[in-house]
Amino acid sequence: MAQCLGRLPAMGHRPKEISVLSEKRTRSLKLGIRSCHVQPENAQKVLLVAEVKKRLDKEHSSLPLGKHGRDDEEMIFWFLKDRRFSVEEAVFKLSKAIAWRQEFGVSSLSAENIKRAAETGKAYVHEQLDIHDRPVLIVTVAKHFPGEVEVREDEELCTFLIEKALSKLPSGKDEILVLIDLRGFKLENADIKFTSFVFDAFHYYYPRRLGEVLFVDAPFIFKPVWQLIKPLLRSYASLAKFCTATDVKEKYFTTQTTPPGF
Repeated sequence: MAQCLGRLPAMGHRPKEISVLSEKRTRSLKLGIRSCHVQPENAQKVLLVAEVKKRLDKEHSSLPLGKHGRDDEEMIFWFLKDRRFSVEEAVFKLSKAIAWRQEFGVSSLSAENIKRAAETGKAYVHEQLDIHDRPVLIVTVAKHFPGEVEVREDEELCTFLIEKALSKLPSGKDEILVLIDLRGFKLENADIKFTSFVFDAFHYYYPRRLGEVLFVDAPFIFKPVWQLIKPLLRSYASLAKFCTATDVKEKYFTTQTTPPGF
């Protein structure tokens, strides 16, 4: 008995074998966590999309199905990303977006609908992508006169062009560039109400689609207008940049893809 006790380690010390075993188990556990990290994450995303679909079906059954509807998994996943994978927030924001698309008649908009507003030349989608492979929506503010066409026509033009720009997204790309040309801007061109609609649309209905907003050659008289519209941009204010037409040509396009007038 004494001999056996004599072989036991002193209090506070552990045999090396146990230490080594513990270390191996720890390493094994860490390795296991690292190696299975991706799969559960993807599985969790699938579950979250399914949960949002279930909630939309139960709480908003009157909303349409199909593309851009309450069972559109790609759209659901996009809004989940926007809401940092909060099911509650995604359901709330997505239900509002789908309802707006239905009420506004987004799917029925056509070139004919927006013909009168488009003929002013105030806004269009550039044929070419920028150097980052982003579709480009160009607004020529000097050609916009509030009241020249009905407010609804301007809103339909805006929505139609956003949809058109998004339809030009290359595979793997998610954002568009908005280029606001302020050359020749006068105070009579300012339209706070319409500007509010534009950025509300991006915030509520097309989240995370705006890559950058370039304000080109802003004159001094635009400064007080900017103070009014900046809060309307919300989180997109950090995406706004003031630059020159030369900057646009040299930093965002090649000689073959530069928009007319730049």
